[in-house]
Amino acid sequence: MKRFQYAILISVLFSACNTVVLDPPPVDLLTDDIVFTRSSDLPSVRIGLYAAARSLGSPTVQAGDFTADHIIHLGTFTDYREFGTKQITPANGVVAALWGSVYRTIYMSNFILENLPKVSGIKQEDAKQLTAEAKFLRGYANFIGAYTYGGIPKVTTTTLATNRTVPRATKEEILAFVLEDYQAALADLPDGDPQDRNIYAGYATKNAVRAALARYYLYQKNWAAAETNASLLISSANYSLVTFNEVVTRDYNQESIFEFGYTLNDYSGDLNNYFVGRREVVPSNQVVVSLISRESGNRSQTIQFEFDKQKGNDNGWTLKKYGTADESNRNFVIFRLGEMYLIRAEARAQQGKITGTAGAIADINVLRTRAGTGLADNLKPPLLTSASQAEMLLTIERERVYELAFEGHRWYDLVRTGRAQAVMSAFSPNWNQKYELWPIPQTEIQRNSALVGQQNPGY
Repeated sequence: MKRFQYAILISVLFSACNTVVLDPPPVDLLTDDIVFTRSSDLPSVRIGLYAAARSLGSPTVQAGDFTADHIIHLGTFTDYREFGTKQITPANGVVAALWGSVYRTIYMSNFILENLPKVSGIKQEDAKQLTAEAKFLRGYANFIGAYTYGGIPKVTTTTLATNRTVPRATKEEILAFVLEDYQAALADLPDGDPQDRNIYAGYATKNAVRAALARYYLYQKNWAAAETNASLLISSANYSLVTFNEVVTRDYNQESIFEFGYTLNDYSGDLNNYFVGRREVVPSNQVVVSLISRESGNRSQTIQFEFDKQKGNDNGWTLKKYGTADESNRNFVIFRLGEMYLIRAEARAQQGKITGTAGAIADINVLRTRAGTGLADNLKPPLLTSASQAEMLLTIERERVYELAFEGHRWYDLVRTGRAQAVMSAFSPNWNQKYELWPIPQTEIQRNSALVGQQNPGY
């Protein structure tokens, strides 16, 4: 992978909100005049693929944290007011942006899969790797799409005439396709060089797929498979837990399995701007209370209190996890070791494995020990000794907030565990069960006649 290490510096720009996603413009417009007719085109096409996937980063975090109970809206943007008041509509721009990012990634993956076999002079190992990367990222995009919108169009070609009228597949069909892509990618992706963290965590490897499979099986309630895949990452010598301060402030650290990486030129900085610059949104009082609790320990470093910001509805708390373009925490972490411990703990708890060295308590205590680093004994998170299965599962739900806040998990967690209605109705009087899925963007229904009458219930 070394031959590609400087390619990430190439900026390939995409529109986040205005692309027609199932009827996209020609691929050369999508990818800044990238074409794929010669072997020398491969590096730029590869960067185009990762640039498309990177557009998933911000709207996925907004789906996971803004739809749930992690923000207060302070600003003037209608899209974010809808998230803050829990009155989301099919016209919401973030809803459309994530849909666009999903299909931008799928389109670029399909472009590669269709054209790569036609290009002569490419080394077999390079073709094999690029094919696997395209399938992995297409699988990840479809995974996000299925758990955000439910059944979505299954797009497997770049043919415009076909893509103009693609009906919704079922959620189950999309997820079966995701698994097919993940398994194909796992077979052909390289192990990577863990000594070069920027490349190792910035591009797909076998371990990135194993992490994706751990999450996939957790969501599918295949507890044994989730435990197995998470254990492979936890036992790998290539990863180790770092201080939580590094989790918050340092990209490509030793804990990182896969990240969407950005440069000074292509980082939008929207989350930093919304929380710090514009203060369009701020961490909710609920998530603040969770993060500053003793159980959370030093994971409170995810947020920071600024006295001069406290006024009116502004509680003075600011998100620290996403910095400016010239800071070293501008990436979106997709998979990291801390999540693998949480996946394994939940999978073990669901199988009744609570105590002992191979139990859920042991995994949670690893994270709590890390969260107590540098704290006085009376401030360290208390280690667990016993719990019933029900108690353990609620503990893991809280631990996922402490550990993963503002990494895009909360709403997806509440929905997949059947806890959304109980938690969110207590958070907002406007919460409605329909918000367990996002609406299909209204613009997509207008563009694709096969989606007419197929809106999610309640919208």
